[in-house]
Amino acid sequence: MVTRFTAVLVVVAAMIGAVAAPAGAQDVLRVFLDCAQCDFNNLRQDITFVNYVRDKTDADVHVLVSTQNTASGGSEYTLDFIGQGSFAAQGQRLTYVSSGSDTEDERRRGVSRTFALGLTPFLLRTSQSDRFSLQYRPPAGTAAPKPTAPANDPWDAWIFRLGASTELNGETRQHSNRFRTNVSANRTTERWKFSFSGNGDFNRSDFTLSDGRKVKSSSDSWNFGGSVIKSLGKDHWAGLIRTEVRSSTQSNEQLEVRQAIGLEWDYFPYADSTRRSMVVQYSTGVSRMHYFERTLFGQTKETLFDHRLAAILALRQPWGTWRASAAYSAFLHDASKYNLDFFGDADVRLFRGFSLNLEGSYSRVRDQLYLPAGQATDEEVLLRLRRLETGYRYRVQVGFSFQFGSIYNNVVNPRWSATTGRGWGGQ
Repeated sequence: MVTRFTAVLVVVAAMIGAVAAPAGAQDVLRVFLDCAQCDFNNLRQDITFVNYVRDKTDADVHVLVSTQNTASGGSEYTLDFIGQGSFAAQGQRLTYVSSGSDTEDERRRGVSRTFALGLTPFLLRTSQSDRFSLQYRPPAGTAAPKPTAPANDPWDAWIFRLGASTELNGETRQHSNRFRTNVSANRTTERWKFSFSGNGDFNRSDFTLSDGRKVKSSSDSWNFGGSVIKSLGKDHWAGLIRTEVRSSTQSNEQLEVRQAIGLEWDYFPYADSTRRSMVVQYSTGVSRMHYFERTLFGQTKETLFDHRLAAILALRQPWGTWRASAAYSAFLHDASKYNLDFFGDADVRLFRGFSLNLEGSYSRVRDQLYLPAGQATDEEVLLRLRRLETGYRYRVQVGFSFQFGSIYNNVVNPRWSATTGRGWGGQ
């Protein structure tokens, strides 16, 4: 960790010759860290030579961190250092990429090191500038850096994952068990993305009602799919081919086999995706359906052709985050069988210390061709064992947060922080 490296900040060697602070430079840099995926306590313990503030308006540097998943199962952290006040003319962007095999400690140290590097040009303009120096730690067993050629990769960039879990729980009048499994294989290059994944979810439950009756429920679902995505040009276009096989007792789908092709266009360059994207996607496909029970339309199996158009906007800026999407899908044989879906969420700072959180979705549902004929039983409704006929779905969530008080946020005190979550006496 940075503090354990004798509190030496790794800086660009060319800057070290100009460490004299300007006249009137302040003593300690004020930093506002804007990161939902960072370990804030760890950073405060590692980087102790700045003052952390709770509101960006009090900061000399606003550090905006955005993340996205990588093909190896790790994360790419993009850190934008935005100068404010007397530092407004300064700014830079750094990137740190963790591997899917990294431990939490390795990931935290990588974020901490990148965070410290990004603060360098700002720290050089404070009265602390003469306290920092350049330090290089050579790899174990070597005395000086040597150029290294890319290692041969016997896996050719493929990443594989396997997982399974089981859950058992019970009380006097209810018992249940659940088994889940997943598998995936991915290969990502600058021009291609290959992605294959499958998962299964199998549930069994027994209930004893107040009159002594026994109620048993079961629901199973599984799917396996694969997609190939090709970059079409460098910045804005991509093509898709996808195949999927799935089954779900809840949706009355004994077996669905689907093939689809699609095209995507991003108004912004893909390189800006961690901060902003405005995407339009179009896809069309064909599905061969086999149902457990005869549907409302008298089908036990059928072939369906469909298409889908979607627009997605995502922004992460110093004022907050905003995502919005709209999607239309319909069956080609009958345009009246469609689904229209809208979604949006925002986390916006309206003024000092006050943030507004909004999330909402609405779907116009006209495409439930899979619904079985006949009425659902009370048990099926209460236990959510099958999909119910509906013309719409919606969800709305509104909230806010407000902080006030001291602007500083430097101290870490972990005493009595580890709890079982069960309270003093359990439950």
